[in-house]
Amino acid sequence: MSQDLVSFAIEQAQTKGSEYAEARYQKTFDLACLLRNGVPEPATMVDAEGIGVRIIFEGALAFGATNQLSRENISALIERLVSNAKGASRILKEKIHFSSEEAHVAKWSAEEQKKVEDVSLESMISLLKDIDSTLNGSIADVTFPNRMLVAGYEVDEKYYANTDGSKLESRVPRVYYQNILVAMYEGKPRTVSIPPGFATLGGSGGWEIIDNLNLPERIPRSAKQITTAVKATDKAPADESLDVILGPGVSALTSHESCGHPGEADRILGREGAQAGESFLKPEKLGMEIGSSEAMVSDDPTIPHSMGFYMYDDEGVKATKRRLITNGKFTEFLQNRATAEFFGIKSNGSSRTVQFDREPIIRMANTFIEPGDWSFEEMLREIRRGVYIRSFMEWNIDDKRLNQRYVGLEAFMIENGEVKNPVKDPVLEITTPKYWGSIDARAKDLEFVCATCGKGDPMQGAPVFTGGPHIRLRDVRVGSR
Repeated sequence: MSQDLVSFAIEQAQTKGSEYAEARYQKTFDLACLLRNGVPEPATMVDAEGIGVRIIFEGALAFGATNQLSRENISALIERLVSNAKGASRILKEKIHFSSEEAHVAKWSAEEQKKVEDVSLESMISLLKDIDSTLNGSIADVTFPNRMLVAGYEVDEKYYANTDGSKLESRVPRVYYQNILVAMYEGKPRTVSIPPGFATLGGSGGWEIIDNLNLPERIPRSAKQITTAVKATDKAPADESLDVILGPGVSALTSHESCGHPGEADRILGREGAQAGESFLKPEKLGMEIGSSEAMVSDDPTIPHSMGFYMYDDEGVKATKRRLITNGKFTEFLQNRATAEFFGIKSNGSSRTVQFDREPIIRMANTFIEPGDWSFEEMLREIRRGVYIRSFMEWNIDDKRLNQRYVGLEAFMIENGEVKNPVKDPVLEITTPKYWGSIDARAKDLEFVCATCGKGDPMQGAPVFTGGPHIRLRDVRVGSR
């Protein structure tokens, strides 16, 4: 039925004179179990199903959606879109056109061994209770009196078609675990997540991903590790140029915030200015030097079991790895079909939407700093005096993605090539060119972190991976909060 309605929507749009049309049936189900201080809270469930349609009529782009799945409602939706596009077309300074792309017919899915629908609420709550029991007490003189634990899954099913001839059917389940904890030491509270800096653990696929994480052992082990940061009292040297090593979770965040977002072509062209911010980059800045030859950032939606996994984007374009920064130069922007036409190139498949009633917009998938050839120990040996920021607790960045600030959680002084005493809340406040220009070494140990990327209006929280290895920055200033 859904495929018939998608075909009907496209036929109706063509009958009304649309130059281009696409329709997407999307069913999204999200189930989350919550445990607060050992006590189960009501589970949350989101079940959204409907059809979203976009048309180009006389150079104007219009989007609309309905959850009333009948031919009558689809016809009314198309009528409204054509009317809106006609009105907009009269005042447009520049007409919208999509890049010419190859049509695809395919059925694809994320690999899953243990279907998420077969996992009971009781088993999820039991898992959370097992984890919580290990945190409900003292760990190295630190207690966790307030604990919120969440486990759940999402299933995203789509059928997409357009007037170019693409017909794509997909299923992507995603599983996740996350927690927010208040740690207490000597009467002083501190909000943390475990593992530190990792907001979420999980990926795309079946429940076997959660099983393989072995959370009842992993979480208390990480909790013990984080007590060093909670108990730290020494401050990092202020107003002193130091060498800095960032842990994979921190470098992963920077790849997303200070490369991925400013490299979104809709931001660069000003389309996202009032919604998610702007970019310090301009259309003519493709190829500009932003950092050292060790600055290497990519975005790849095709990584199996990643949170941002997909094989085709929501404009029917085949997914591919995007090389955003290569040897210190911006070599590729994230593009959809409209921005690609503006730049005179092909789309690189960066258009995504999280629900049937959300417009497809340019999004990251899995953004990461490429691994290098160094080991962590080799990086250390060459530092006389510096700071190792293994994980972060706080960050912010301006809306043009030019000035940024990262506050360390687990952090240590480095002296003569050795990790020494822990330091409390070191602050790396730096501009984007200075950051990427200061990198002189990348380790081999690439790690990925689950995250939710916010963008759009209405807001679209898209599942992504961020990734990075240990990296070394030379001669930067580190402050203290």
